[in-house]
Amino acid sequence: MKIDLLITGANVVTLDDERPRSGAIAIHRGRVLTCDEREIEALRPAVTVNAAGATVVPGFGDAHNHMAWYGLSLDEIDLIGVTDMERLYALVAERAKQLPPEQMVIGSGYDDNVLGGHPDRDRLDEAAGGRPVWLKHRSGHMCTVNGTMLERLAVDEVIEGGLVVRKGGRPTGLLEEQAQNLVVSLVTPYPLDTITDALARASTVYAGQGLTHVTECGIGAGWLGKSPLELAAYQRCLQQGRLAVRAQVMPCVSALHSVHGHEEDGIDFGLDLGMRTGFGDEHLRLGAMKIWTDGSMLGRTAAMQDPYECRCGSDGVAGSGYLQDDPERMRTQIVAAHAAGWDVAAHAIGDAAIEFALDAFAAAQQACPRPDARHRIEHAGVVSDAAIIRFQRLGVTPVPQMRFLYDLGDSMVTAVGQQRSHLLYRHASFLAAGVRVPGSSDRPVADGRPLAGIATMQDRLSSSGALIGADERVEAMTALRAYTTDAAWMARDEHRRGRLSPGMLADLVLLDTDITAAPPENVADAVVLATLLGGHATHDSGLDLPTPPAPLSGDAR
Repeated sequence: MKIDLLITGANVVTLDDERPRSGAIAIHRGRVLTCDEREIEALRPAVTVNAAGATVVPGFGDAHNHMAWYGLSLDEIDLIGVTDMERLYALVAERAKQLPPEQMVIGSGYDDNVLGGHPDRDRLDEAAGGRPVWLKHRSGHMCTVNGTMLERLAVDEVIEGGLVVRKGGRPTGLLEEQAQNLVVSLVTPYPLDTITDALARASTVYAGQGLTHVTECGIGAGWLGKSPLELAAYQRCLQQGRLAVRAQVMPCVSALHSVHGHEEDGIDFGLDLGMRTGFGDEHLRLGAMKIWTDGSMLGRTAAMQDPYECRCGSDGVAGSGYLQDDPERMRTQIVAAHAAGWDVAAHAIGDAAIEFALDAFAAAQQACPRPDARHRIEHAGVVSDAAIIRFQRLGVTPVPQMRFLYDLGDSMVTAVGQQRSHLLYRHASFLAAGVRVPGSSDRPVADGRPLAGIATMQDRLSSSGALIGADERVEAMTALRAYTTDAAWMARDEHRRGRLSPGMLADLVLLDTDITAAPPENVADAVVLATLLGGHATHDSGLDLPTPPAPLSGDAR
């Protein structure tokens, strides 16, 4: 039999129980044909590549990322890792000099926890030379603007689910949660070409890190949405041959609206034409509906049952965070989306918000039983033993980001206190209860490299070396499955990706290290030699693998 591609001389980790390991993999028409070396002997490949001992694993999936946000941030001032406030002001001044007098200075990723506070609006005025400044917090749940920008904003409006922080009655420039929409409304909608270019830039980075599938958590509306037409940018990027990963996209709850079909349908909330979770194909598809129930642990706005240890960087008073919207409105939206056939992704970090979300999912199932629903709680930051039992009983999946522990863990422990630190971003306890834990990053909030996430699942070390939740560590194969089989399951893709079995999509990664046997510190630094999507290389460091075919219709607008 003639086939497209044969990779030999490899350590193939299939994650298929019937054949866990192999030395070769045969690929034909974008799918895995076989990893059985006896069957491979009878094949005639058009292309044969000797992997020279490289380890082959299924392509990595990221169950929660922000692709457009990350792609746009690549053109903004990178403030991640800036620890000195004077350095931040210098970076703003440097960028301002490169811009026309009225153009906005935009930076991303600052962290008040490492800077010792939020930037000062007046110092930003000085640095920017009269230009408006918008600096996005690393959490994505707050931002700081300067005085020039504040003059353009309706800061005296009452903002439900958000806060314009003031000191002595004067706005400090810090905007929390929904108050960020005051700025977002000035810059959105972005042109489709801008979003398309951002997606293309991001997906090139993703392919180089072994990603073959990502879930975009929030498009179309709200402070994360870039345009009401945002899905069209993904479609355009795909048709132009510039989308190097498969993508599942979540519309924000505010993008959904009342719909009016036949009364027997029982559907009164959704998108036009009845589109819902699952619409699309193996390249681009609608995922869950995204709703924010609370805020950020870094910003002390996530809704907690007990107060934070401190409320550093805002008003200096210990608080317990808050919900993002009227509870009854959010509950109604979750129940209505469930009844319309949507999976629902509820952002909930604090334990109070998690209980609220679980209550809403329970109400939805009681009102309209749907055993096939795959509802999810994004982040699930502080989770009690009792809540884990509720996750299992309700069939709700947590989508935590273990790399938070390394990148942000020290600040999170400071926020909740040592006595609650064992409740942060749990993993082993969920698995013991029979609950899946898919791998994800929340990029650009944290390091989006899947290998870095896999490493942190195993060692749970912060950047300072502190061990956070020792009992929640998992072994290497479990961590690998989180980013492959479990991430595929979360996207309802378990029948076509996540394992290297006959008939599955030929999405795979070649690594210079056997990450199932290496210590975590070596896993994080392993090199991605190549990434294949449907049997074609989206990243290749010199193995001469087949490349994707050209787009069928040029620009394809």
